[in-house]
Order: sequence, then structure tokens, then C-alpha cells
Amino acid sequence: MASKFEEDLTCPVCCDIYKDPVLLTCAHSVCKACLQQFWETKGSRECPYCRRKCSKEFPPPNMALRNLCETFLQERSQRASAGSEVICLQHSEKLKAFCLDDKETVSWVCRDSKKHKNHNFSPIDEAVLEHNDELKIKPLKEQLKTFEEVKLLCDKTTAHIKTQVHNTERQIKEEFEKLHQFLRDEEAARISALREEEEQKSQMMKEKIEKLSREISSLSESIKVIEEEMEADDVTFLQCTLQNPEKLSGALINVAKHLGNLKFRVWEKMQEIVQFTPVTLDPNTAHPELILSEDLTSVRLGDEKQQLPDNPERFDLVCSVLGSEGFNSGTHCWDVEVGDNTWWNVGVMAESLQRKGDFRSLSGRWYVGYYDGNYREYAPPQPSTLLTVKKKLQRIRVQLDWDRGKLSFSDPDNNTHLHTFTHTFTERVFPYFHTRCNACPLRMLPVKTSIRVEQHRQTN
Repeated sequence: MASKFEEDLTCPVCCDIYKDPVLLTCAHSVCKACLQQFWETKGSRECPYCRRKCSKEFPPPNMALRNLCETFLQERSQRASAGSEVICLQHSEKLKAFCLDDKETVSWVCRDSKKHKNHNFSPIDEAVLEHNDELKIKPLKEQLKTFEEVKLLCDKTTAHIKTQVHNTERQIKEEFEKLHQFLRDEEAARISALREEEEQKSQMMKEKIEKLSREISSLSESIKVIEEEMEADDVTFLQCTLQNPEKLSGALINVAKHLGNLKFRVWEKMQEIVQFTPVTLDPNTAHPELILSEDLTSVRLGDEKQQLPDNPERFDLVCSVLGSEGFNSGTHCWDVEVGDNTWWNVGVMAESLQRKGDFRSLSGRWYVGYYDGNYREYAPPQPSTLLTVKKKLQRIRVQLDWDRGKLSFSDPDNNTHLHTFTHTFTERVFPYFHTRCNACPLRMLPVKTSIRVEQHRQTN
């Protein structure tokens, strides 16, 4: 039977020795994984033992209890290895039975535990004789199963790669078609302007030619009259005042206007249809429940879990996604539109921080979040603190100064500072986003771009 000390080290949920225990506000402790599973099942944050509400989304680890449990298990293991019989490390009891359902040796305490409830057992000596061959081949079968699972994952990944290529190629063609259409429209507009100028100049020349023709006809008539007067010895023709026709300026096509810096002017005008977004989301890191826009600038929670490869880069428990580009030097800034999103986190995450399982209490993330009407700053494993925000945020600005170790958050709409983390960064960090809202996405906002022409002057 378990000792009183061992009972004190037992989780009330799984009835085993605590694994990564966390301390609730009611002073009870629970395994971190057990607590997460209990909260997800209940749909509310309450203590599994006393049912009191827990005010903290991420309870702090109970380091003292964890150290006691580790020491207890270590000493029990040493005692077990020193004895002549094999001992259950979990309950410090001799292994006397064999579970026919799980195909593993157990103690009598294990037999009565929740894990082996309603299972079939046989004495361990009978099991050795009966299942000797099976026990020998079991590790090989388990290894074969592992290889088959990895192969299945590789097959799914290969199929997903083809899907990615197909979708990406389609989007590339669509984006270039927009550029091609812009250039075609611009070409048509410029040729139309050229034709319009041609028509104007041609009409102007036509009117000038008609006027000159009339003047030529008039002069021809005058010459004829004068010649007749000369034959009559009339001197009145000497009093005639003649004016030369004016040459028409600006009659030629303004070729320089149509061809001068043509490529540059078109490029300059392309700013109207081309945007630059400082942060592009990485779909290979996105949790399967998240939906990313085709241009990879917005993310929201989907209605169901997508069938995506469980690649090492992808979050599998927390609904998060990273930016595609990490930073290990310099200053960087990006704006995120949060709008009416009801549950979001925005910040940065260290490259080395694990993305599988529950990593929420581990260090390596610095972010600001909104949930249940409150704004908080988070830097696990430190407890979060409330932020004072007078007006509901529509946008949030993230400013990272990697070299100086500063990460600042502000409201760009009224230039209000929200919070600044100070930390000596030693590795690459990536923009980090988390959302549990499917009604309003988080959207990366583009920045204004400008084309500047530098004039080089030579000074003596």
C-alpha cells in the first residue's frame, strides 16, 4: 500500500505521482497536463479538487513539489534496482501480475488503479511462459508500427507539398496577371494619350494649313491686281504693307513626354496597386485550426481542424502561428489590426522554444494579449499582469529593438504606450500570433512606400 507521504505526492486527477505540478489560487496542486485536460473538458477554469474558480489562465509551477516528486521517484528507483525483484517505480510495489490488455507487467496496486480498470490479468510467472515469444517480438512490432506511422506522415507530407505547389503556383499566376493587366492598361492609356495629342496637333496643323491656303489665295489675287496696276503705271501698289506668315510653335509631338523615364514613371505609378507588409505569416507553423488568407497577411480561427502534416515547425496544441522571417539584430516594427477580435496574443517567440505540446509556462515568449475584456502582458514563466487601456484597441504596434533588448507595444491610433519588455536576446525571434476568434481575423497592416530620386551634384 502507498504511504501517507506518497499519497501527498499524488495528483488527485490521474492518481499518479505529480508530473510538472502547478499551483492554483486555491493552494491545491495538479499536474499541468491533467489540469489542461480537465479545463478543456469542463469548459471553465476551476480546481479539479475543490471546484473553486482559478483567476490565472497559466498557473505558476510548484517548484518545491516538483523537486520532492523527482527526489521521491529517484530514491524509489534506486531502491528498486538494489532489490532482487523488479519493483513498480510508480507505486514501489513488486511486479506480480501481467496485464493481458496492455501487455505489461504490473503490481497489485497498478491492477486496482484507474489506468487498468476492467482489464484482465494473469500471474506473472504464467504470463512469462504463455507470452514469452510475444514479449520478445513486441518491441519489434512497436518499432514497426512507429516506422509505419512515420511513413504515413511522409506520404501525407508529400501530398501536402503537391497541394502547396499547386495553390502557390495559382496565386503567383494571379498576382502576375494583376501586374500584367496593370501594364496593359497603362500601355493602352499612354498610347491613347499619344493618339489624343496626335489628333490635337493634326487638327491644329489642319487649321493652320487652311488659314495659309486662304492667305496664299489672297496674296495670289493681290499679285494679279498689282501686276495689272503696274501695266497702267499706277503707283498705289507701293503703299501696300505685306506681313510674313507666322511659323507655328509646338506643332510636333512631345515625344519626350511620352518616352521620358517611361519605365520609372510606370514603376512609380505601380505603388497604387503594390503593397509592402513587414510581416508575412508562415503557413508551415500554423495550428491546423487556424485559417490564413491567401496573401498570408491575416489569420483567424476556423470552424474545424484541417488535415495538415504534423511537421516539426507546426504548433499542435496552441492555436498559434509565426511570422515567416525571424530577427537576430536591428530594429523592426509592424502593426496588427485586432478590431473586434475577442481573444488574441501578439508579440515575439524565441526560435528554440518548442512548438509541440503545452509550452505555455516555458520561457521564450513575450507578448500582449486580450481575453475576457482584459488586456495583459505575458512573459512566461512570470505571472501575467493587467494593462491599463482607456480605449478599446483597434490596432497594436510592435517595435523590436533586438540589439538593445527592448520589445515595445503601443496604440498607433493615438500614439499611446502600452508596455515595454526588457530582455537580453541571444537568439533569433519570430513575430508571434495567437487567436481563438473566428469572427474577426488578426490582420498584418501594410506600410506606406515611397520612391526617392537622389540628385548628385558635383561641387568644385
